[in-house]
Amino acid sequence: MAAMGASSFVKATPPCAGSSTQGNRALRGLLALQAAKLVVAGETELRRSRLAVASAVGRTRTILEREGDAEEGDGEVGACCPLYSSLREVSGPFASRLGERRLTTSRHGVRRVVVRGSTATTNGVAADVVEGESARVGSVSRETKETSVEVTINLDGTGICDCDTGIPFLDHMLDQLASHGLFDVRVKAKGDTHIDDHHTNEDVGLAMGTALLKALGDRKGIRRFGDFSAPLDEALVHVVLDLSGRPYLGYDLEIPTDRVGNYDTQLVEHFFQSMANTSGMTLHIRQLAGKNSHHIIEATFKAFARALRQATEYDARRLGTIPSSKGVLSRA
Repeated sequence: MAAMGASSFVKATPPCAGSSTQGNRALRGLLALQAAKLVVAGETELRRSRLAVASAVGRTRTILEREGDAEEGDGEVGACCPLYSSLREVSGPFASRLGERRLTTSRHGVRRVVVRGSTATTNGVAADVVEGESARVGSVSRETKETSVEVTINLDGTGICDCDTGIPFLDHMLDQLASHGLFDVRVKAKGDTHIDDHHTNEDVGLAMGTALLKALGDRKGIRRFGDFSAPLDEALVHVVLDLSGRPYLGYDLEIPTDRVGNYDTQLVEHFFQSMANTSGMTLHIRQLAGKNSHHIIEATFKAFARALRQATEYDARRLGTIPSSKGVLSRA
């Protein structure tokens, strides 16, 4: 009706047989007024509604998403991701959707939500009520005779770093991880650094991997893969990773000096090996260019941060499913 418009509706209406010209005009006038009301009402309803769900309970529901209508507020509701402006059908009773996890988008990005209920149906239109899940956070405390390490990582953070490992250069690199990955990272460590940095460096890597493992949870809806190349002046490092549940490190850095300040550059590989082992990450690090040791290592952590950020972000098209043809991603 709205597509025809009031004028075309009237033109398509034949005159009543045997009626007078004045009667026809009156009838057409009434029809035109009614058509105009329907058009206005239809357009108003479409503007107000992001997602319309017909036959709400126990029937097939058709969800209408209107393109370009995401500027009002945050956290759209409905049974499909508002990235797509299309008609979709979702079958099954509403009760089966309670507690269901799904992705929504707004101008603030993609987030995961949980269905908590349904709005009252008005004129055959209903919508799901959702609330955002809490941030993905993993915490771990690791105690040995050599070190004491506490780590917390928030994958949905803003880049806050609160790190004190007793190894200043490692603190500097963890700051790169937080800043460029947009993770909130807190690390507090005490170790036998009077001997050397080896044990503390290793145990921080092990704890970081375990905290990441906990934060990832079931890994539903994530992109899983990350790929990034980061330059730092003359240095260029490429990092590719897969949150597959299978630990592996491919490491190809040629750091020209044994130390950066007091930091033993051999510990860079050891850190990433430790983190890959406990997180269940397949990680490849490759140096494409570089002569300065500090630049090479820092470019590595920046590339790793961005690749990990890619891999842990939600993929809206996946709609909360596990990114594996096997249906499971597990460290075990």
